Amino acid sequence: MADLRFDGRVAVVTGAGAGLGRAYALLFASRGAKVVVNDLGGGRHGDGSSSKAADAVVEEIKRNGGIAVADYNSVVEGDKLIKTALDNFGRIDILVNNAGILRDRSLAKISDQDWDLVHNVHLKGSFKTTQAAFPIFKKQGYGRIIMTASNSGLYGNFGQANYSAAKMGLVGLANTVSIEGAKSNIFCNVIVPTAASRLTEDILPPELFEQLKPELIAPVVAYLCHESCQENGSIIESAAGWAGKCSIFRANGSLLRNAIEEGVTVEAVRDRWQKVTNVADSTRLDSIQDATGALMASLEGLNGGNRENEGDEQPDVYEFTSKDIILYALGVGTSLGNENELKFLYENHETFESLPTFYIMPAMQALFSSTAISKSVPGKEIGLESILHGEHFIEILEDLPQEGKLVSKTKVTEVLDKGSGAAIVCDVETFNENGQLLFRNQCVTFAVGAGNFGGPRTGIKAVSCQPKPKRKPDLSLSHKTNIDQAALYRLSGDNNPLHIDPNMARLGGFETPILHGLCTLGISVRLVLSAFASHDTKLFRSVKARFVKPVIPGQTLRVDMWREGNRILFETSVAETNTVVIGGAYVDLKSVKLTKPIKMPAASENLTSDAVFEFIIDQVKADPKRAKSIGGVFLYNITKNGKQAKQWTMDLKNAKVYEGKPEGKPNTTLTISDEDFMLMSEGKLNPQTAFMKGKLKITGNIMMAQKLAPLLKANAKL
Repeated sequence: MADLRFDGRVAVVTGAGAGLGRAYALLFASRGAKVVVNDLGGGRHGDGSSSKAADAVVEEIKRNGGIAVADYNSVVEGDKLIKTALDNFGRIDILVNNAGILRDRSLAKISDQDWDLVHNVHLKGSFKTTQAAFPIFKKQGYGRIIMTASNSGLYGNFGQANYSAAKMGLVGLANTVSIEGAKSNIFCNVIVPTAASRLTEDILPPELFEQLKPELIAPVVAYLCHESCQENGSIIESAAGWAGKCSIFRANGSLLRNAIEEGVTVEAVRDRWQKVTNVADSTRLDSIQDATGALMASLEGLNGGNRENEGDEQPDVYEFTSKDIILYALGVGTSLGNENELKFLYENHETFESLPTFYIMPAMQALFSSTAISKSVPGKEIGLESILHGEHFIEILEDLPQEGKLVSKTKVTEVLDKGSGAAIVCDVETFNENGQLLFRNQCVTFAVGAGNFGGPRTGIKAVSCQPKPKRKPDLSLSHKTNIDQAALYRLSGDNNPLHIDPNMARLGGFETPILHGLCTLGISVRLVLSAFASHDTKLFRSVKARFVKPVIPGQTLRVDMWREGNRILFETSVAETNTVVIGGAYVDLKSVKLTKPIKMPAASENLTSDAVFEFIIDQVKADPKRAKSIGGVFLYNITKNGKQAKQWTMDLKNAKVYEGKPEGKPNTTLTISDEDFMLMSEGKLNPQTAFMKGKLKITGNIMMAQKLAPLLKANAKL
């Protein structure tokens, strides 16, 4: 396999004057990256400073033919570090937060200064550098971030209360950054290294110190920062040429009361303490949603008494052969007219494989045979005739078999009361015969007439859809369905007569039988894979979609696609009527492989005014009523060097602020330079003066523009 390179990438490594940081910087540079070597040059206690440490590493990189610059700023001034990268190399792709100091004291002897210095360098410093780099990563749709924790943080260590607290704080920071950055292809992971460094030179035994070479950890960090690595939100421990992932597990625990009307007594806690603390049957938790969902699942037993010892529903077995794979492929429009699709239709093809959406079928069979949905709403029996398929998600976890048996387990994870009906979130995990989890589906269904049962209206368990970007599609592909499309697709397992029987269709409110929503999804995903994965299904990771409107067999589907990193957002419409039928959808790929070059829109220039608009967005979200009181739709044309550089819309009628043109006609259009807009926001340039001098041009309703003054003035502190 080809070597992993970082050509064209720019890496910022903090604390890179020695030890781990130096090893990281040297390795990145040797693989083609331009490196910013940051180091204050102080001692391990944070005392003193010197440019020698960073300069020495820069000279070493240059002697080896690499490119690097030194930076001597404190990590607490993270914006200055990032500015060094931008000033010298024009971009930043990788940030390794590695800088650290020690101020070891027993708990009783830690001074405020000992605490603050350690937290400033480790936790606040990592936060400030990450915060400065994040908007840049977001604009370019790419970024890799490393936080450096410690075993002292994970497990504690005598005399290091300040250090261990900061290091565990970095785990929480990384978890949140990984969540907020995921949709923009910004991945954040934690490295927990044990290495010989300035911090450990007189702490570790000499024989162990010799084995803990930073050069043995650097490749782990480098891989986590490579574009091919899709790890995100993980804690990776590494030492002496070994690496392993750390995860959070929680005991299944025990309910401490038997019914909803009962309280909890101290004696009940005592009597069930062994089960509370028994981690032999613990469950891995990957998110706050998992933790909350597990808690809610435990509390479900209170609705009708404590049922924690009741047996689970029997798993569903799905058997299939290559014939089923081929039949499904035909059902979603695969054709011999495209030579690249022969491998989906011919079982003896050298690379015969299934379309990834085929593996929705085992989940649907499990759902149809399960009683989970029918009994999900308290006091109501839900029939399949009242169920509408609202959203679907499937994630592939392992290599997929082309025949055999699959075992699926169904679980209702959330039931939401929508008034007119109930939204039921079902998770289906599917395993091979050896018990290995291969993929998971999530189906969000709407049970008509099952609402008003007193449940929550909003939830946290459903995988979120994502709105399409506010720009023209990067690519659009079409597929004309056949009049027999539904008749063919239903042979893969969905036998609902709504899709074949005209009488049943009319009873359902349709003039003619409609196409299965999952068939429309299968066609859409197939077109996305053809464009951005070169028909390579091994690059597929997951898909999420919302079903909006039905399709009539014979209509033409148009799939509009937008690429954002390895995420391909798409929207499917009926071409003849321009009606959206699948929305909020995206396919996540492991990597993109284009069949032919696709001209992507040029990345917008980063402007200083962007920060003001981002701040205004937050303020409007926090107080939408205040924004709506201003009313009006305002279009800002922001110029740079005399040319229009960016447009922002402030739709204060609907309390929305976003980059791009408004959906309709603006009430007022304002044109101003990036520099003057910042001066105006800071209160250094009077709007009336700017208007009179021609620095601010206003067309449309000029009087309405005056209403913006209080909003902009309130944000002047930015």
